[in-house]
Amino acid sequence: MKKVLLIVVLALSTLAANAQFRWGATAGVNFEKQRFKQKLIDVEGGVGFSAGIMGELMFPGIGLGVDFGLNYEQHSSKIDFGQREIWASDGYGKLTNTQHLLQIPINLRFKYTRLNGIESVVAPFVYAGPVFNIRVGSNNCPPLEYSAGSVGLQCAIGAELWRKLQISGGYYWDFTYEQRTVKLENFSSKPDGWQVKVVYFFTGPKEVIAR
Repeated sequence: MKKVLLIVVLALSTLAANAQFRWGATAGVNFEKQRFKQKLIDVEGGVGFSAGIMGELMFPGIGLGVDFGLNYEQHSSKIDFGQREIWASDGYGKLTNTQHLLQIPINLRFKYTRLNGIESVVAPFVYAGPVFNIRVGSNNCPPLEYSAGSVGLQCAIGAELWRKLQISGGYYWDFTYEQRTVKLENFSSKPDGWQVKVVYFFTGPKEVIAR
């Protein structure tokens, strides 16, 4: 058992010694919709955007790595409260609901780089992992109250161009509720939808090496 543990430690040490770290700026757009527990009212999806920074740690030779970031994220949707008397009696109709979030994504990723030199121009990758959201603000939508934060999951596929620019598209969904109505306490919703992201790295994958 001691020999096995020693081999594992040495292998991890070797990977860490050759790990390549870089960081960059990220921006994106999302097409999300709030999914309520029951279909009592109509909800239209909205377009939001995100911006932030991302760090990437990759292990050469095996194509595996992790990334993490800190982003501003906007979620937007239109909810037709006028369809139900409980809200229509208060004078509410179709309202735009916008939330502002501080988002912390952590992803496990795989990038295919054994392309006989083509990877210096284009290299495909996939990633998936949890997303932690902290609400920092919202517009005035009186029928709703919001959670302090939520936890979701995202997955995506994309391509890296010239070892500097990454473009990806994927899907996102929440596990915990993001908002709920004031009058009906159990009538809550979770967002899900598509997102497109672009990352520009300020350092190349061989310029910053952790040793």
